[in-house]
Amino acid sequence: MEIGGIISAIVIGTVIGVLGRLVVPGRQRIGILWTILVGIVAALIGSAIASAFGVADTKGVDWIEWLIQIGLAAFGVAALDRVKARR
Repeated sequence: MEIGGIISAIVIGTVIGVLGRLVVPGRQRIGILWTILVGIVAALIGSAIASAFGVADTKGVDWIEWLIQIGLAAFGVAALDRVKARR
């Protein structure tokens, strides 16, 4: 992976993580670094799922892929928040 790919993964992961965090109601007890990491992982897994269903590359904006990624990020943020709340 080139440096441009790494930087774009961080930027996209940040956006996906923040959007996923906005979807989850209430206050989350995780920091911004965890949000970014969850977003990066959600973006990678969401892209793989979208590719498997054949909706990753469409004409225009890939709304279905974005929804999958944001849903995964919301799930990841909620799960991580629940783990942190138990400690």
